[in-house]
Amino acid sequence: MSTDLRHHGDAELRGPGAGKLIDLAVNVRAGTPPGWLREAIAASLDSLAAYPDGRAARRAVARRHGLPEECVLLTAGAAEAFVLLARALDRLPTDGELVVVHPQFTEPEAALRAAGHPVRRVLLPERNGFRLDPAAVPAGAGLVMVGNPTNPTSVLHPAADLAKLAGPGRLLVVDEAFMDAVPGEPESLAPAVGTLPGLVVLRSLTKTWGLAGLRIGYVLAEPGIVEALAEGQPLWPVAAPALAAAAACSTPRALAEATAAARETAAHRDHLLSRLATFPTIRTATPAPRAPFVLIHHPQGTALRERLRTLGWAVRRADTFPGLTPGWLRIAVRDRTTSDAFTRALTQAAP
Repeated sequence: MSTDLRHHGDAELRGPGAGKLIDLAVNVRAGTPPGWLREAIAASLDSLAAYPDGRAARRAVARRHGLPEECVLLTAGAAEAFVLLARALDRLPTDGELVVVHPQFTEPEAALRAAGHPVRRVLLPERNGFRLDPAAVPAGAGLVMVGNPTNPTSVLHPAADLAKLAGPGRLLVVDEAFMDAVPGEPESLAPAVGTLPGLVVLRSLTKTWGLAGLRIGYVLAEPGIVEALAEGQPLWPVAAPALAAAAACSTPRALAEATAAARETAAHRDHLLSRLATFPTIRTATPAPRAPFVLIHHPQGTALRERLRTLGWAVRRADTFPGLTPGWLRIAVRDRTTSDAFTRALTQAAP
């Protein structure tokens, strides 16, 4: 069955009456960006007459991860990195099939297909909690793309399992767009960049900090890979306000705030899960979600989503993720008051 790889959560917030919907479809943290980040971005506006200089932001990101500057590439959101990878494959150390592990964010596959590359899907089954078994990835894969924690399943794969997928002649691309929403980032492979062959880690600053409209993310990889990807970028690819945000979000103060926010989100998620557990027709995808969203299943998921919309709530359809059927919906984690109100709406909407 074909899927719309270009469908994303913001699509649920369009159309008649969309402006009145409470947003549980987009995974950007509510109440962001914080004041100190707004100030840093605003201060950058005084330099708009000059061409953007990304060196300071690159150094800040490198310090944040304890890596050399040569291992960092700043991008216009993580989405740009998928396009750069797809266009640079002939210059990268990859030899074999291009594998995307699903269900996961669909832009990696969309970018590969748009660049004319055939893609082999590895579908993780629900019976295993959508958890990755490294043995499921073909031995001849030259590129493996996987999310961690994975959107939309909210699964956090062990770093040790992901590391088993690395090897000579293969690129291992790990999308860690939501890793900073996991307290302590325990399963991040960022520390292994430069030591694990062919490892590419992608990060986004748009989710935790509320910067989806600014477009800022980065790649962590060995210098040769960074250089190959950079060749595909236009001049001055990241605007000055986004560079200011990258530097500000890489400070010790920002990291401490992100950790506190991740812990708060985990508590809110536990509350949401406890409320969802009271509905006999709803089940969550995994017993222990770790991302700022949960994946649920209802026998009449499409009808449920439409009824919730009439009650003023937007949730994300999940049947556009390969491997999932129309019964699946993704719900962003919000504060307890919002979750309580949402579950009251569910009481009316769930057949």
